[in-house]
Amino acid sequence: MKTKLKELKTRLTEINDLESAAALLDWDQNTYMPPGGAPARARQTATLERLAHEKFTDAGIGKLLDDLRPYEESAPYDSDEASLIRVTRRDYERAIKVPPAFVAEFSDHRSASFQAWAEARPANDFAKVRPYLEKTLDLSRRLANFFPGYEHIADPLIDYADYGMKASTVRATFAELREQLVPIVQAITAQPPADDACLRQTFPEAQQWAFGLEVVKRLGYDFERGRQDKAPHPFTTEFSIGDVRITTRVKENNLGEALFGTMHESGHGMYEQGVRTDLEGTPLAGGTSSGVHESQSRLWENVVGRSRGFWRFFYPRLQDIFPDQLEDVELETFYRAINKVERSLIRTDADEVTYNLHILLRFDFELRLLEGDLTVRDLPDAWRERFSADMGIIPPDDRDGVLQDIHWYAGGIGGAFQGYTLGNILSAQFFEQATQAHPEIESEIEAGKFSTLHNWLKESIYQHGRKYTPSELVERVTGGPLNIEPYIRYLCDKYGELYGL
Repeated sequence: MKTKLKELKTRLTEINDLESAAALLDWDQNTYMPPGGAPARARQTATLERLAHEKFTDAGIGKLLDDLRPYEESAPYDSDEASLIRVTRRDYERAIKVPPAFVAEFSDHRSASFQAWAEARPANDFAKVRPYLEKTLDLSRRLANFFPGYEHIADPLIDYADYGMKASTVRATFAELREQLVPIVQAITAQPPADDACLRQTFPEAQQWAFGLEVVKRLGYDFERGRQDKAPHPFTTEFSIGDVRITTRVKENNLGEALFGTMHESGHGMYEQGVRTDLEGTPLAGGTSSGVHESQSRLWENVVGRSRGFWRFFYPRLQDIFPDQLEDVELETFYRAINKVERSLIRTDADEVTYNLHILLRFDFELRLLEGDLTVRDLPDAWRERFSADMGIIPPDDRDGVLQDIHWYAGGIGGAFQGYTLGNILSAQFFEQATQAHPEIESEIEAGKFSTLHNWLKESIYQHGRKYTPSELVERVTGGPLNIEPYIRYLCDKYGELYGL
């Protein structure tokens, strides 16, 4: 059995190498590749993804998993060996339902669609990318239909990102959240918005960049095993536990764009860097779901990075870097500015309170597109109508409307967005557990010390990779299932104090 387990690991490591090479090509396309490389890059990534899929769905993998079943059943459930066999079987049984030719076709299309979107968004040209999006919708439906027996066509796609979740469970959670969130949004936005003019001055890129790196290094992101580059839409990617890269984008007239983007991506990066190194090259390496992954980016960006205690430590340093802009700006003014609540057009710029309304809109549209209730042609008008109803503002163009997110143009439709709100909920739930275990965390944050929190997260979440399903991990860490109440408490405590609610 040990020989067979070793053979399985060898095969899985080879597959992981192919997937990592494809990820490297994708990272390059998003950062440094010239536009002329797009057609060849689409072919190259499609080839690598097809080869990885063919190797993973080879009958030999299935035979090894069958032979190893007694080994799995006799070992403790959470042992590395049992977990590897269990998770690999789950991935294998899903992968064998999808033909390799389809994997290559979808990969090739995603690469071409990304390039079209990268040109269409600045030009505010939805018509240019619409045919690509229509094909993405068709491919997404075809992918779902490889998994017959679903309750909702989105279920198999959601399951890819957030294992164990279905459209019905996400809808129920979102309905409960919306019921409690909308009154908070209404109460705050009925008041005059906070003055954030201090963030809208000119802040040279080089100094912004250096300060962001200084911050996330202190949080615990390891630059010996990572780096940061610029990308049109910030993202994190990993080629190994020893090479986890983050990206951001910089606006010289908006101090928060790069700073909070860097902190957000560093949360993803620290999760990947925190996986145990002996899980390298196997399906156990990596985050367990998009929701749990997003909980880490939102925890570090918002729960920590937008807290008053965090800026009691970092604000004097920021004033030293930008004396002309911030020397006369009080800490409390800055704190209110970075926590300004307002109805806004751009999801990635949205505040903590209104952010989830952006996600609920996108999630609903994904379901309607997949159901056939909404066509791609009608999507821009539907976007404007729903945005007006939910936010009270109308996007002036498609660039800041239906074109703003990369997900549908470089991925699929379905399963792309629910993880953001699940992550917001879990960020508060996890942080509450961390501070109960270590009450000193909040005072340490005020002193610029983050090791206690970082180490608790590594021990409780990061090190395990994918050994546990999302629901198992949440139960293990918090003692119960996903629960919106800690998140609502967090919002009410923080913004109730800020806005006198």
